[in-house]
Amino acid sequence: MVATKAVIPRTLALRDIEDAVDYYAREAGSRVALGYIEDLQHAYELIASHPASGSLRHGYELGLPGLRSLQFKRYPYLIFYVEQTDHIDVWRVLHAKMDIPAWLQNPGS
Repeated sequence: MVATKAVIPRTLALRDIEDAVDYYAREAGSRVALGYIEDLQHAYELIASHPASGSLRHGYELGLPGLRSLQFKRYPYLIFYVEQTDHIDVWRVLHAKMDIPAWLQNPGS
């Protein structure tokens, strides 16, 4: 049995998720929006049990050691997070086509 850590999204991450769900519900319907939430939950389960599975690329590029990203399976979104001793700190959940460095400039929020 693999130990899992609590996944705790920051306020900005929750806003990112809400915006994406609203967008999909409005533009593509509730099934697509629910699929996004399902994909998010699967990604959360993966990083909760295997925190090192995310890529360090963006953290390296931005000079933020420990910042990892994990892409959703079916949707073009990335979860940005840092593993803490007792939880996973989710910073942002951003569309993969965004200017990622600009969106991560304020990690303290």
